[in-house]
Amino acid sequence: MDAIATVDPGSLAARENVPDAAAAVVGFWWRAGPAAWFAKDAAFDRDFRDRFLRLHEAAARGDCDGWMATPYGALALLLLLDQFPRNAFRDTPRMYASDGKARAIAAEAIDAGFQRMVDPALRLFFGLPFAHSEDIADQDRSVALARDIGPSDLKRAEHHRDIIRRFGRFPHRNPILGRAMQSQEQCFLDEGGFAG
Repeated sequence: MDAIATVDPGSLAARENVPDAAAAVVGFWWRAGPAAWFAKDAAFDRDFRDRFLRLHEAAARGDCDGWMATPYGALALLLLLDQFPRNAFRDTPRMYASDGKARAIAAEAIDAGFQRMVDPALRLFFGLPFAHSEDIADQDRSVALARDIGPSDLKRAEHHRDIIRRFGRFPHRNPILGRAMQSQEQCFLDEGGFAG
């Protein structure tokens, strides 16, 4: 965590040549920390949405693609395109609307080696766009990326991939996306299977 733990977003922008808005996204996410990153917390979701909705929309349009010039700029794009919608638009189809762009950004950033240039605690966000995909090739890529991060990330990635292998999709998304639920998918959910 030393890479950005002792600096404010303004310092990150100056030191790493990251645009101010990108540094603000990374700084917000960093300060929230792992306890907030994957929790379902309405107050956190609202704060994230209120601060960065316009920036998310700009990133989704491609207006922030220039951020790809730096590792932390790429990370900010991934947070806005992959994580932000899952918080800001929870339980609506819009939470998946920028997934394709997030995967494209992640692929380009990984090809540039950017995931190895950010703080280790933040590297997983380069692989999550693949873990969120319902395509098995993306899931395989997620598992391969998670191997470099650590055992807990690998276990999570393998679990996601196993669901896609079994069902070809994430059953918990069916009601959100208006898809018909298959009986085996409902059984999986009823028995405590991954629900997002």
